[in-house]
Amino acid sequence: MIDLVFGRWTTPVLWVLNHHGKLRFTEVQKLLPDCTPKVLTQRLRQLEADGLVTRTYYAEMPPRVEYESTELARTLIPVFNALADWSDQHLAEVLAARAAYQGD
Repeated sequence: MIDLVFGRWTTPVLWVLNHHGKLRFTEVQKLLPDCTPKVLTQRLRQLEADGLVTRTYYAEMPPRVEYESTELARTLIPVFNALADWSDQHLAEVLAARAAYQGD
């Protein structure tokens, strides 16, 4: 169940949608350039199935699709904020531990 929120690319996708609001696929992709289109599509579909993302299709020419975090996904904002705070407070320690481990 933990991978529901902390699976690869889940947290970045949810953070982007929570932070930027309703976005088209290409806009999400620009904000997550290291995520391949295939993986982003899979992650968005899974998040939609989990009730964390809403996909809205507009039948116009050309067709348009937008993604938005749901109210359920927005309940994760305090979790993301806590992780960001923890990172701000402890990043130096983590980097020092990595350096020590690598013998730098």
